[in-house]
Amino acid sequence: MSTYPLSDEEHEIQDRARRFVDEELIPHEVEAEMNEGRLPDGVRERHHEMALELGFYSMNMPKELGGTGMTTLQQVLVSEQIGRVTNGLGWCVHTPPGWAPDVVSDEQLDRWIVPSIRGEVRECYAITEEDAGSDVDSIRATARRDGDEYVLNGVKWHVTSYNTSEYIFFQAKIADGPNAGAHAMFFVDKDTPGVRLVREPKYSHTYSDSHATLAFEDVRVPASHLIGEEGDGLDFTYAWFRYERLMIAARCCGAMERLIEEATSFAKERVQFGSPIIEFQAIQHMLADSLTELWASRLMTYELAKNIDRGVDVKVQHAQCSMAKLYASEMANRVADRALQIFGGRGYMRENVAERFYRELRVDRIWEGTSEIQRNIIADQLAKRGVQTLTG
Repeated sequence: MSTYPLSDEEHEIQDRARRFVDEELIPHEVEAEMNEGRLPDGVRERHHEMALELGFYSMNMPKELGGTGMTTLQQVLVSEQIGRVTNGLGWCVHTPPGWAPDVVSDEQLDRWIVPSIRGEVRECYAITEEDAGSDVDSIRATARRDGDEYVLNGVKWHVTSYNTSEYIFFQAKIADGPNAGAHAMFFVDKDTPGVRLVREPKYSHTYSDSHATLAFEDVRVPASHLIGEEGDGLDFTYAWFRYERLMIAARCCGAMERLIEEATSFAKERVQFGSPIIEFQAIQHMLADSLTELWASRLMTYELAKNIDRGVDVKVQHAQCSMAKLYASEMANRVADRALQIFGGRGYMRENVAERFYRELRVDRIWEGTSEIQRNIIADQLAKRGVQTLTG
């Protein structure tokens, strides 16, 4: 039972998510690890259906569109539990783009967003490029207006979940006209002529979802596939970043909790020099530091979620999401390193939870903005808004 003040409904959601992770997902971790993320036929489909039935799928989407309509704090509670499992098994809990319902057209809503909410199709984001990562504004992909169509060109890297998606959010710069150089985002169906899979590189983690490199070669889409207006593209990307940074922080909290639990249990049983190693001060200090960092990360993440539910200014949200993501991801990596050290040689085996988290958590300091970019954002907002505005 959490000592953080939660309502009965919030406790129920937290407990429901924890049982799902413990009973349905964690038992498949090692099997997924040893089979390149693959699971026996029917298992992923069952997890998908359970995520829908339990109300976790599309938990960020409005009820009137078929989502669960959870508060931000409730979503954090679910994501935290999802963070306790390795090998991408928690990705059966999917959150379509929460920013979309307010900005897409009715046609776009019916064609892409509502089916996504129902779990019938999934999306992926094609934003990053070889020379444009943290500096999103340096993308070279272009969108040129040609009558009632746009012609899209560019090569995108790290397109996460391309292999499990049916459509793509493609970000480009307008090639000409009065908005030349402005960012724009488009819906692109994956089977649109000119969309070409270049390769699907292997990554440190063992997930069934790929992170593809895609080429868009004279891809023609109707002008109705433009989301919002020319020049709006970065706003949508930043909204996605804010949400993902908060949920990364939540998942990192879950990972820390799992690692501390597993390392503590092992330390109580592992005997060296005639005593359980938990009696050695070096081990005690590693666990104590890890627990302290988890508590601090959790408090920051929960309070940020409550601030968003209270309607805090979006600029403050932007800074606080960066702070939560920065702190929780950095702490989770430290906790994983200590846990692996406590397990010793066992911690270096792929069947061990510490080894898997040691690889998987590393990307949380990179994707959705590196730690260095988060520090830049925080410092910029500090200079503009001051300490009290950002910390209360």
